[in-house]
Amino acid sequence: MTDRSTLEYPFDAPPPAGEIREVAPGIAWLRMPLPYVLDHINLWMLDDGAGVAIIDTGIGNEVTRAFWDRIFERHLNGRPVTHVLITHLHPDHAGNAGWLTERFKVPLTCSQGDYLMAHAWRDQSSGYQVDALVDLFRHHGLDESSLTEIDATRGTAYRRAVPRFPDRYQRLIDGDTVKIGGSEWQVIMGYGHAPEHASLYSTERQVLISGDMILPRISTNVSVSAVSPEGNPLKRFIDSVKVLGRLPDDTFVLPSHGLPFYGLQLRARQLVEHHDARFAELQEACATPRIAAELIPILFRRKLDAQGLFFAMGETLAHLNYLVEAGRMRREPAPGDRTRYVAV
Repeated sequence: MTDRSTLEYPFDAPPPAGEIREVAPGIAWLRMPLPYVLDHINLWMLDDGAGVAIIDTGIGNEVTRAFWDRIFERHLNGRPVTHVLITHLHPDHAGNAGWLTERFKVPLTCSQGDYLMAHAWRDQSSGYQVDALVDLFRHHGLDESSLTEIDATRGTAYRRAVPRFPDRYQRLIDGDTVKIGGSEWQVIMGYGHAPEHASLYSTERQVLISGDMILPRISTNVSVSAVSPEGNPLKRFIDSVKVLGRLPDDTFVLPSHGLPFYGLQLRARQLVEHHDARFAELQEACATPRIAAELIPILFRRKLDAQGLFFAMGETLAHLNYLVEAGRMRREPAPGDRTRYVAV
């Protein structure tokens, strides 16, 4: 085992959009643009005998589909797509799931939690309506102008970015084995970022397709939802990172954002330490009782647009719920039917 003090990047640049780069035998790297501050996503194509398997799909817009068409024309050489597998439901991963499965007449493969939540988000049903989240954020002190902007931009955002989503799927559960191209990929479920995020690990290849669970330079967003306002997704996320961090350190990590890298165990420790530092800062700030909205600048020290504020509020609540459950913070009523947090 290599004792690394830094992450190692075998590739210094991604492939251009619409092109592929082989990162390991039979594994191709694609990069697609995103219309966000986080402006890209990595997708993967795996050789599967006579065809190829697609892992994650990009956001569901014409720009991404044009790049997919270019890849099919230049690099598939008439070979069919045998699998469309998404690590989780977020639009940059699931946006073209319907388009690709219909085009190639193959089922979608994903976890049940993410399959069902994708439909709930598209339909704005089952407690996942944006107005329920706006009410939650209002209770925790977000100002009305920000709430209005979130309400205006988020209501149909998922359906716009995921214009079609399959009505049938093949379910993945933790510990499943997916056979692609003669290799077996173990499903390792991660929690907190999505209901059931499916990373794929090949013992034979020592390759981990980590999705959003392990990223090399940024920490994945983990947010509280309106359907579980006192839930603890951040504990689930940290526990999941620790599980992935027990894989061999020589594992080659293929993340959804950033560059492929070596140094899985180091990166898992860094992510845990990052959140530990944020917990300590929040506890210090809450020596005086605070409402959640007042604490956003503790975790996010930059100017935020509406989308950034949406994620920041959810993640601030996730940190606070973690601390409450750990006995390091308590909730108490505040004027105006709000909740404030006090360090214990």
